[in-house]
Amino acid sequence: MQDAEALLRKIQALPAERIAEIEDFVAFIAAREQERSLTRAAAAASLPAFAAIWENPDDDAYDAL
Repeated sequence: MQDAEALLRKIQALPAERIAEIEDFVAFIAAREQERSLTRAAAAASLPAFAAIWENPDDDAYDAL
């Protein structure tokens, strides 16, 4: 938590317009993380559906590549 407190002190020392830039950047990072989280969740949810297609004796030769 010390890192977060140090970051907050640094941000508080900046002019208001720079704080607005930081706020925009943090919002961008949060949105990107949410998108990545949704992508990971969708990939995990689709694994059982694709397992029947990917895991079959005909494709075993490709597993060795």
